[in-house]
Amino acid sequence: MTIALRRRLLAEFLGTTLLVTAVVGSGVMAATLSPGDVGLQLLENSTATAFALAALILMFGPVSGAHLNPVVSTADWFLGRRTGTGLTARDLGGYLAAQVLGAIAGSVLANLMFDLAAVDFSGRDRAGGHRWLGEVVATAGLILLIFALARSGRAAVTPAAVGVYIGAAYWFTSSTSFANPAVTVGRAFTDTFAGIAPGSVPGFVLAQVVGLAVGIGLLAALYPDAGAAAGQVVIPTDEAAAGNRS
Repeated sequence: MTIALRRRLLAEFLGTTLLVTAVVGSGVMAATLSPGDVGLQLLENSTATAFALAALILMFGPVSGAHLNPVVSTADWFLGRRTGTGLTARDLGGYLAAQVLGAIAGSVLANLMFDLAAVDFSGRDRAGGHRWLGEVVATAGLILLIFALARSGRAAVTPAAVGVYIGAAYWFTSSTSFANPAVTVGRAFTDTFAGIAPGSVPGFVLAQVVGLAVGIGLLAALYPDAGAAAGQVVIPTDEAAAGNRS
């Protein structure tokens, strides 16, 4: 059965909204409960984000694949375009728009839940070559993980694996692992623990695009047939299982 594009876009919008709500909301709560202890705040923020991400992939994966991330959707389109297993160009445009709008809505929702201004652009500067390098590493690793699991027939463990990876990458990357252009844009709309200054957004997004290219290159070297499994990313949708991509 083919899942209508409007349903998939709604799933991507809602999933990305809730993901950013979890990232921002847990950051606000961490700063409130653990003032003055940045390490503990990061632990609380990363733990909540990892669990929320895994749950959201389980929730929305059967509808849209739960990409919730423009670099994942772009890789899916790029790798699957020759075999017809990934997103079409039309689908990709819709996914990217839904993800970015959802991310902005997620920040607004989190701000309102904690009685803050609905939109308050962040003043947290995150520029710097070392942070951009961290984003390249985090994004490349995420792409490699997701598509390696799909190619090897282990897509069912993707929710847990992606949640664990992002939770860990909060700590082993200098950027705290945004690894998601939509989330990066959304987090500019909140002046809280998880925020990023609008002026820092372009550098992060460019680094994520570089990470996407590196991840695809590594996939080509390690798993040359990864594109054949693009329809299984992140979780196989009903459409992919039926082998009927629109």
